[in-house]
Amino acid sequence: MLPDYWMKASRALSDADPLMAELIERHAGASLSSRGDPFATLARSIVGQQISVKAADAVWGRFVAQIVVLTPDHLLRLGPAGLGGCGLSQRKIEYLGDLAAHFVDGRLDPAAWAGLDDESLIVELCKVRGIGRWTAEMFLIFNLMRPDVFPLDDVGLQRAVFDRYFAGQKQSRQALAEFGERWRPWRSVATWHLWRSLDPVPVAY
Repeated sequence: MLPDYWMKASRALSDADPLMAELIERHAGASLSSRGDPFATLARSIVGQQISVKAADAVWGRFVAQIVVLTPDHLLRLGPAGLGGCGLSQRKIEYLGDLAAHFVDGRLDPAAWAGLDDESLIVELCKVRGIGRWTAEMFLIFNLMRPDVFPLDDVGLQRAVFDRYFAGQKQSRQALAEFGERWRPWRSVATWHLWRSLDPVPVAY
């Protein structure tokens, strides 16, 4: 299902940017989609850090099979000993425990997120051990489907912008930020199309 803002964003981006219009036409009918459960999405992001996609999928599969019930309460009840043996490093086990604790004690409360702007929510997410700004931004885009996130440190976004708009010439982070202002308030949509310009398979997180 298309996010409720997707068509409006696509029209606005197409009208303002001929190069973006080409991408939007090429990807017509596809869009962002949410993986749903916030805790599971953030847990999966921690599990997949610094390993290949194939390895991350394998570890995640063993992790889910072992714990059976993927909820913050259950994960805390299992404790570190209950997470051993599925391929997680000790550090990732600690990160998952901290994530679960943030949900259980209310420091992360999905019911309150609608009242937070993007930057405030990123700050809250980054208080969890193992979650940095890039992970938080991916969560806002792919889970919450916030429409105006622009992940400046994402290598794929950088490459797509430099290739498509600067003839492959790298630009500074500040230059990239300023360039992205042309797509506000739909920078998540622009980013998604730019990612797909590098890989025809829809981006998922």
